[in-house]
Amino acid sequence: MARAVEILKALGVAYRRDWTAFQSLAGNNFFLFSIFLLGKAGTFVYLIFGLVLLFPLSTDPLRKIPASRLALWPLERREHWFLRLASPWINPLTWGIAVLAIWYAGRTVTVGLVAMIAGLFIAVFSISALPIPRGLGLWRRVPEFPGPLNQLVRKNLREILSTLDLYCALILSAAAVLSRFLVRDLPREAMLAMTVLVVAAMSSYAQCLFGLDGEGGLSRYRLLPVRGWQLLLAKDAAFLAVMIPLTLGLAPLAGLGASLVALAIGHAPAVEHPREQTRWRFSTGGALGNGLVQIVGIAMTASSIFATSILFLPLAAAIWAGSVWWYGRELERQL
Repeated sequence: MARAVEILKALGVAYRRDWTAFQSLAGNNFFLFSIFLLGKAGTFVYLIFGLVLLFPLSTDPLRKIPASRLALWPLERREHWFLRLASPWINPLTWGIAVLAIWYAGRTVTVGLVAMIAGLFIAVFSISALPIPRGLGLWRRVPEFPGPLNQLVRKNLREILSTLDLYCALILSAAAVLSRFLVRDLPREAMLAMTVLVVAAMSSYAQCLFGLDGEGGLSRYRLLPVRGWQLLLAKDAAFLAVMIPLTLGLAPLAGLGASLVALAIGHAPAVEHPREQTRWRFSTGGALGNGLVQIVGIAMTASSIFATSILFLPLAAAIWAGSVWWYGRELERQL
C-alpha cells in the first residue's frame, strides 16, 4: 500500500493548490460589493457564490491523474480500490459534509440541508468522473461570428465560459427572470436592480481581459496582422455576446449600456496592469479604487438609461468606443 499512499499524498498537495478558488474572491468586485453594500441583505448572493464554488471544488481528485498514466503505474488491484475509496477524503468538502451530519443530532441543521449538500457533492463528483465523448464539449459548440475577428472572438468566448463569474451572473439572471412569472406585482425597478447585479457579477472579468491568455499570449498577438484596437474589440465582442443574453429578460438597454461602461473602465487595468487568472475561478480585478469606479459607473449608467432617457445609451457607446481606441494604442506599444 506504500505506493498508493504516496500517490494520495501527491494528490493532497495538488488539491490544496486548487483551493485558491476562495482566494480569488478577495479581489472580486462583485463579492466585495455584496459584502460592503448589501450586508445581510446579500444572503441570496452569498448562497449563489457557495453554489458556484461547489462545482469546481467537489470534482474527483483522481481526475488529476491522466487515465493513460494511471494505467501504466504498477499498482495492484487492491491498491486501485484503495485509491478509489480513499481519494474522496482528500477533498475538504467530504469532511465538511461528515461534520454537518454529526452536528445535526439535536441541532438546527436539518436532515434536508445535509442531504441537499451531500447530494450536490455526490452528483458533481460522479459527473466529473464520467468521460466526455470527443466532439461533445461545450467549447466546441461556440458559434461562428461574422468578420475577420471570428476566431479571436470565439477563443475569448471560450475563456469566459471557463470563469465562475459567468455562472454566478447566469444564476442571478435566471432567478430574476423566474421571479417575473412567480411574483405578483413585482416592482419595475426590481429588474433594474437585478440588471446592475448581473453586470456587476461580470465586472471583474472586464478588468482582466488578457488574464487567461497565458504567458505567451502577447507573443502570439504580435504575430497576428491585427491592430491593438481590434484585439480589444474581439475581447469586448465576446463579453457583450454573453451579457446581452443575460440581461435580455431584465432591462436589456440598461444592461447593454452598463456593460459598455464596465468594459470602458475595465480597459485601463486590463491593458496597463494585466493580472494572470486561473480557469474555473472567480476573476480577480485590479485596484479596489478602479473596481469602485466601475461599480458606480455601472449603476449610474443603468439607472440613467432605465429611468431617464435612452439617449444615455449612445453616450455610453461613445465612451466605450473612445476607450477601445485609446487603450488599443496602449496595447500596440506593449506589443
